[in-house]
Amino acid sequence: MAVYDIRSISQVGTSEPFELQVARGQIPGHSFKHKIGEVPAMSQNQTGTVWDVNDTVYPWSAFDTAGTLTVDRASADDADKNVIIEGLDADYNPLTETVTLASATGNATTNSFKRVFEVSMNGTSINVGAVTVKKGATVVATILATVGQSLMSIYTIPAGLTGYLTQGVMTVQSGADATGTFFVRAFGDRFRIGHRFEVSGGGEYHYEFSIPFKAPAKTDIDVRASVRTNNARITAAYDIVLVKEQGPL
Repeated sequence: MAVYDIRSISQVGTSEPFELQVARGQIPGHSFKHKIGEVPAMSQNQTGTVWDVNDTVYPWSAFDTAGTLTVDRASADDADKNVIIEGLDADYNPLTETVTLASATGNATTNSFKRVFEVSMNGTSINVGAVTVKKGATVVATILATVGQSLMSIYTIPAGLTGYLTQGVMTVQSGADATGTFFVRAFGDRFRIGHRFEVSGGGEYHYEFSIPFKAPAKTDIDVRASVRTNNARITAAYDIVLVKEQGPL
């Protein structure tokens, strides 16, 4: 009876594609981030970040200083459910905290956040009503009703890592047109245009960087859209390879 080797080819001394090795954690100092965003209905002649709030550029200034956050729930059916907040601490290191929705408003984090770029429900049931994360009075993340996670096309490269953007995509619903802008802000600088494109009529814009776009540690990324015709649902996504920075040789 024949015996077949069912191990991955990389486990027996031959090679796999680089991307697959990164995803499997086989290359030291390398990791991967896939970001997805969606704005439900961007209004005509408005510009905003592709995230869960219509017609609104993401409020980065709310994080000029690090601080604790509060989480509100809109539905009593979400009482005592848990929410996972992912972001960065005051030193731009990864920070994750779980908050229980014990009260309708004001459920506070223990830790101070400098950035928030993803929020999701923790457990087997998703949220019945909207869940809102605030820093002070400013909304910095939202989980729309029944969605189960935030959809934010923003990200900040953690300390000690360099990000390499490999590809990006944007879609717009049928009958609408939009201009998309990939904004980047290096640490201590202002937001600048890193890439710009047009998407229209239910189509998709997809771009693969022949040479990955380099984003140093603490760089902020914000994908925004300006709608020209009709209100539009817009999605955006991008892939980043994160590489641990090396010390001097």
